[in-house]
Amino acid sequence: MADTNGTALKSFDASVVDIEAFMVGCTYEATRPSADDIAALKASLRPGSSVYVTMLPNRPTSELIASAVALREAGLKPVPHVAARHIESFEELGRLLKSLSRQAKADEILLIGGDTAKPAGSVRDVLSVIESGLLQDSGIKAVGIAGFPDGHPAMTEDEIEASLVTKLAAIQSAGLDGYIVTQFCFHAQTIINWLDWLRTRGIQSPVKIGLAGPTSLMKWLNYARKCGVKASAEALASRSGLVRHAFKSVAPDPIIRTLAGAKAAGQIDNVTPHLFAFGGIGATAAWAQPAISGKIRLNSDGGFDAI
Repeated sequence: MADTNGTALKSFDASVVDIEAFMVGCTYEATRPSADDIAALKASLRPGSSVYVTMLPNRPTSELIASAVALREAGLKPVPHVAARHIESFEELGRLLKSLSRQAKADEILLIGGDTAKPAGSVRDVLSVIESGLLQDSGIKAVGIAGFPDGHPAMTEDEIEASLVTKLAAIQSAGLDGYIVTQFCFHAQTIINWLDWLRTRGIQSPVKIGLAGPTSLMKWLNYARKCGVKASAEALASRSGLVRHAFKSVAPDPIIRTLAGAKAAGQIDNVTPHLFAFGGIGATAAWAQPAISGKIRLNSDGGFDAI
C-alpha cells in the first residue's frame, strides 16, 4: 500500500445508471442517534437499510443497545459496533451480544479493536472475541472488520496484511460471514489501488468503502487528521478551489462517480459505499437518496447533482 497520491488518476467515469447500481447497497454510520435522527432515517431510507451504530468509549453499553432497538423499531437494520478493548470481561461481552441479539434482533456487528492502546480488562483484541465462541452463541451471523486504504498510523503494511488475513480466516473458521468496512478516504485512486492490493493477495471478501458524507471542508479535514488519514486529507486539500471555500459544504460525489465507473469497468468488484455522517446522519441519508434512485445529473466538476 504505497503512497498513491502522486499516481495519476485512472480514467474511470460512470453513467447515472452506474452510480445508481453502485449506491443501491449504501450503508450509513451513526453516532448516538437521537429520536429525531432515527425519524429522519425512517423517512429517507428504504426499510431494512443497514445503519451502523458507534460504540463510544466511557459510555454505558445500554446506550448502544437502546439505539439499536430504536433503529429496529423504525424498520431499519441496526449493525452495532463492538469495540473489543472497551469491554472489561468476556462475561460482559456475552451479555452485550445477547442483549443486542434479543432486544434489537441484531445478527451482524462491526468488530473493532477500539481507540485505546490498553484493554479495559480481559478482552484483549478482535481476534480473542472471534475465537471466544460468544458471537455464534449470541446469534451473530456476520462480522465486519476494519480496513485501511490510507494505511494505519500505528501499523506497517505487513502488519496490516497479517492482521486482516488472520481475522478473516478466524471468522471463516467460526462459521461466520466476514467482510471489511474501511476507514473513510478522500482519494478515489488510493481506494482503487488498495482494492487491487487486497485482491492480489487473494482476499475476496466484500468491502464497504468508507466515505465522508457531505459537510464543510474544514470538518472533513479535522476528522481526517484525528483519524490518521493524512495522505488523502492532503490530496483533498490540494484540489483546486476547495481551500478557498473552507467553510463551504463539500460532498463525496466525485469519489463515488469514479468508483462507480471503476466498478462498471470491472476494475473493482464486490464493493459498496459506507457513509460516515459527519454532517448529521439524517442529512447524510437524505443526500444519498437521489443517487440511489437515479434522480441525479452528472456535472462538470466530476460529480453529480440531485434533480
